[in-house]
Amino acid sequence: MRVGGRAVPAVLYACLLGLAWAQQPAQGNDPEARVLALIDAGRFRDAESAIAQAQARPGIPSDQRDRLGFQRERMRRILLDFTLDRAALEAGVRKQIPDLTDAEFGRWLAAGLFEARTIDDRTLYFKRAPSNLFRLSAEALGRRDPKLPPITDGPMETLNPHQRAIRDAALEQGRTSVRPLRVRMTQTLTVDADAVPAGETVRAWIPYPRAIPGQQQDIRAIDSQPAQRSIAPESALQRTAFLQQPAVAGKPTTFSVSYELTIFGRHHAIDPDRVVAATITPDLQPFVQERAPHVVFTDAMRAYSRKVVGGETNPYRIAQKLFAAVDTIPWAGALEYSTIGNISDYALHAGHADCGQQTLLLITLLRLNGIPARWQSGMVFSDGSYDNIHDWGQLYLSPYGWVPMDVTTGRLSADKGTGDDPSMEWFYLGGLDNWRIAFNDDWSRDFVPAKRHFRSDTVDSQRGEVEWDGGNLYYDQWDYSFEWQLLPLAGEQRTAAAVNHH
Repeated sequence: MRVGGRAVPAVLYACLLGLAWAQQPAQGNDPEARVLALIDAGRFRDAESAIAQAQARPGIPSDQRDRLGFQRERMRRILLDFTLDRAALEAGVRKQIPDLTDAEFGRWLAAGLFEARTIDDRTLYFKRAPSNLFRLSAEALGRRDPKLPPITDGPMETLNPHQRAIRDAALEQGRTSVRPLRVRMTQTLTVDADAVPAGETVRAWIPYPRAIPGQQQDIRAIDSQPAQRSIAPESALQRTAFLQQPAVAGKPTTFSVSYELTIFGRHHAIDPDRVVAATITPDLQPFVQERAPHVVFTDAMRAYSRKVVGGETNPYRIAQKLFAAVDTIPWAGALEYSTIGNISDYALHAGHADCGQQTLLLITLLRLNGIPARWQSGMVFSDGSYDNIHDWGQLYLSPYGWVPMDVTTGRLSADKGTGDDPSMEWFYLGGLDNWRIAFNDDWSRDFVPAKRHFRSDTVDSQRGEVEWDGGNLYYDQWDYSFEWQLLPLAGEQRTAAAVNHH
């Protein structure tokens, strides 16, 4: 990442954001700590004044000037998330409950079911709070207008024949990677007309998969718009395809990349009695450590872990307890990650979380208990029209090695009437469906080539990133989409599917 022509690591901004959330900083003469404390207290006008005053100081280091500049941008983004006053919030709920009563609304408001922030003495509500209500309250869901389209989850969030087929094939064949799919994917990023002055170069980074043995392989670039592209090396843990072209007056600027890859279903038949504490080698050491700002072993995190884990010592059973606990946190539409100081702490306390927030919380808890855990994220799709961006992860269990975990898809309810193996409940703790593409094997990692300006998402990389010489283009200035088709497997790809990967 670059700001003002200087290269600045993406993780630097992410680390800065965590200071205000993880702990109240001692202000003293530190202008950054003062700004963070003011933003955390909702005193945006005072924070703006403090930023301007600090940036005007003679001899201010350039990196500090840039970090302060990001805090100004962060406040702007927070205000794009918190757009509703109380009247607009109530109107949003009433669209789905036409006969809403004052008593109902007041009760849900008092229960804290609407995410809010007080900013410069105004109480503002998250723009998705009206729709999130029906994820958080069974009472509200029961009152929702039945003529409206139902609120649904992804197709893999309930036990289905696809997951059973992966489990059955893995057990029958004695493999952990089975049932490969060959997919052609096209990802498109479209910048709004006139978001950039005509003739100026628009630069785009579209997420792009890297090969992961036994999970996704045989990746082949097919096409792009524009045709000239630069795909980051496999070593980039947040891999992208980089494209650029000039803006044209009155027309959207469209970028796309198409590729093919083979995706495998995963299943490990884990015997808890075989699992032992992993020997923490230098390769595993980073995955049991804190990594501020989003993986921090706070006092609250330690207390929560003790409550959930109790006296359990078996690593897999500890993982099951933590997985089950995080799975109980209701899913809800999320704030933009770049606005949150410590995501795992937020997930612990907010009363709801989305997939990335749940995953970072589970990673934090696993690492706190000495179980190596790491991140993956990308997109999920189906053999129908469903697609979404999604986050999940992996944990290391000895003697099995790295195995998948998807706490948001979570525990599956086995139907005893169909003779389901009860172990299917834990399919996503050690297994994975193959209706997903991983773009990222870590969070807050730099792009190749680096951005010159602030990223829209300082943590994840699923939608893409866009900028021009005048600055970053945020999510209100462009959109993204996915299109895919299933392809026949070539002979060599069928052969590859017979290889057992660990």
